[in-house]
Amino acid sequence: MKQARAWQRMLSGRRLDLLDPTPVDIEIEDIAHGLAFVARWNGQTRGDYPYSVAEHSLLVEEIFGRIQPEAPVRWRLAALLHDAPEYVIGDMISPVKAAVGPNYGELDTRLASAIHIRFGLPAAVPKTVKARIKRADSLSAWLEATQIAGFEPAEANRFFGRPRPDLIEGLEIRLRPPVEVRTAYTARHAALMARF
Repeated sequence: MKQARAWQRMLSGRRLDLLDPTPVDIEIEDIAHGLAFVARWNGQTRGDYPYSVAEHSLLVEEIFGRIQPEAPVRWRLAALLHDAPEYVIGDMISPVKAAVGPNYGELDTRLASAIHIRFGLPAAVPKTVKARIKRADSLSAWLEATQIAGFEPAEANRFFGRPRPDLIEGLEIRLRPPVEVRTAYTARHAALMARF
């Protein structure tokens, strides 16, 4: 019996093995392109463009910087890359992840480790840093829920926690064409790498 294909050809020409990813097969341009075309909330958002994982990642990195302004640049980079595996496995809403089971988490962890190593981060981010990134992720989800996904603030508070006003002040969800988001994501990655 023929074995199922477990790799994907990237636009860069790289061939990424999803079951055994290696850092040498990962390029930021592929990540930025993929994430710019992956819609959060299964596309159930208001606006003329889907709200992409790339746009979400930019917001999470900004919020992470508000949570921990003195954070080393490597952890800001980790925040930007927190959903990077989704460039090949897509964005699943939490109920679907729970239904799929632990195999999804294992795949995500393998890809995240390879991505981290590719960009000079440890394979696993320290738990304290991961917790702050998760907090930024939840604040981003609260903003998304209330600004573009149809949630009332009280409902968003139940699911994502009540945000501290100073951490979200002045933040507005922006919906942009994928090419603009891809460019912004790549540029922010380059800026962080230059400071690393």
